[in-house]
Amino acid sequence: MQVNITFRNMFATDALRNHVTDKLSKVVDKYLDKVTEAHVTLSLERYLHHADINLHAGHFHVRGKEKSEDMYASIDLACDKIERQLKKYKDRLKSHRPAHVHAREPVRVRYEIFAPSPTDGLPPEVVRSNEFLAKPMSVEEALMQMDLLNNDFLVFTRPDSRDVNVVYRRRDGNFGLIQANGEMTTVAAPASAGGAPAAAQPQVAAAK
Repeated sequence: MQVNITFRNMFATDALRNHVTDKLSKVVDKYLDKVTEAHVTLSLERYLHHADINLHAGHFHVRGKEKSEDMYASIDLACDKIERQLKKYKDRLKSHRPAHVHAREPVRVRYEIFAPSPTDGLPPEVVRSNEFLAKPMSVEEALMQMDLLNNDFLVFTRPDSRDVNVVYRRRDGNFGLIQANGEMTTVAAPASAGGAPAAAQPQVAAAK
């Protein structure tokens, strides 16, 4: 496994590199057959030590992000979060066969972050913008990927089209699905410990 480590606002040390590599390798070897690479960002922000670990496991990405007053503790906490996710999805990650092997290419999506205008009547100001690729996957795969990333929503495309869809977490504990054709539905997925979608197929109900 290739581990790429980036240090921000702090000195790079071999001790931290070795700690990340050793800790991550133990977790990966325990739950996965193969991992192509891992991207780790270690940063110091306002006296807090941030560890952001992104793991590429087959067709899925797993993310663990934590912060504390000690970098070694932050790394351990981020790795523990990844281990919990891998343990939850261990069998599905190993046996998964993607629904998008012959799907269309990913769709490039642009997003912008706005700040409210301090003056009434003026439009909000764009403070940041970026682009990412919305990859083709089934609804079940999208729910699983959203949980593995510890995100509240995920933008994706359907394997048989380039229509952009969004899955998201609802306040009632279910999952919402927004489709490009204008429909919005509730995905009542069976929940495992922690409220994440379980192995069963999600059940789609009318939106409320």
